[in-house]
Amino acid sequence: MGDVVPLPVRSTPPAPPREAGVEPLWRESVGRQLREERLSSGKRLIDVAEQAGVSPQYLSEVERGLKDPSSELLAAIAGALRLSVAEIATRVATSNPSTQSPVCLAA
Repeated sequence: MGDVVPLPVRSTPPAPPREAGVEPLWRESVGRQLREERLSSGKRLIDVAEQAGVSPQYLSEVERGLKDPSSELLAAIAGALRLSVAEIATRVATSNPSTQSPVCLAA
């Protein structure tokens, strides 16, 4: 046939670190809360992912704030950690009080 020519592989550069005082994105705060809960309960990533019905890779990306899960997936992940979506939202809202904007929690 012909010669095989290797193509260069581009890697995605890591996201730049956020500046101090910049409010974190929702997905970053949610991921941080999910990871903290998983670690404090002593559960492995693979076990929580299996209980939630997602891949370990996807759960890892959610925890690192790279993926913004749908409400259904967030409910499944929270449920695997024995939490509700409302509990996660409350934790996010109270752990990152912003001086730039008010926080309003709906009942």
